Amino acid sequence: MATLWHGRFGSGPADELLAYTVSLPFDRRLARDDIAGSRAHVRMLGKVGLLDAAEVRDVMDALDTVERELSDGSFALAAGDEDIHTAVERRVTELAGTAGAKLHTGRSRNDQVATATRLWTMDATQRLDSAVRMLQQAMLDQATTVETALMPSYTHLQRAIPVSAAHWMLSHFWPLERDRARLKAAQRSAAVLPLAPELLPAARIPFRACCFRARSVSMRFRPTPSMR
Repeated sequence: MATLWHGRFGSGPADELLAYTVSLPFDRRLARDDIAGSRAHVRMLGKVGLLDAAEVRDVMDALDTVERELSDGSFALAAGDEDIHTAVERRVTELAGTAGAKLHTGRSRNDQVATATRLWTMDATQRLDSAVRMLQQAMLDQATTVETALMPSYTHLQRAIPVSAAHWMLSHFWPLERDRARLKAAQRSAAVLPLAPELLPAARIPFRACCFRARSVSMRFRPTPSMR
């Protein structure tokens, strides 16, 4: 079986190595995010002229088909699919032909993995923040029902002055608010588009096009010094 990286080897890798390196059992959860990153990348390739309008349309249609197949369970894995990124690109090429083969222009596997992981993190932190906010609202609702109920406060593991039960309830509200601030910080940190700077000049992709790709997935783009 041929893999993307074994070009100088005379025979295929050992089964033990494949079992160690194949990540599909767990990185399939990145499929939606990998496709979102690929759509942004295709738009960028079209913007700089590396794909013409017809090719952009063909690849976008192929990505839509792959997304539907992954969603309804009809997506078929092939023997050479090392990870979800390989699987998506392989299927896009099957569907879009030569245009699909251009999908990898100007990006690396590391770029794909990092971008998809960051998009997944952005979405996960947003969903978790929403869940925490719902929990806080439930606390507020409960606090209003026990505002006049008294309970003992504690200091040094001993009972102290009486306090409203609402006070105790809301004492758990503010730590959650700090957690939400940490989630927002993690989301902002993840929302930076990673690109392989050594590939962009060779593919004739300018800085402005990279910014365009970043905005397409709600990210910022911070070029390395060699790209400025």
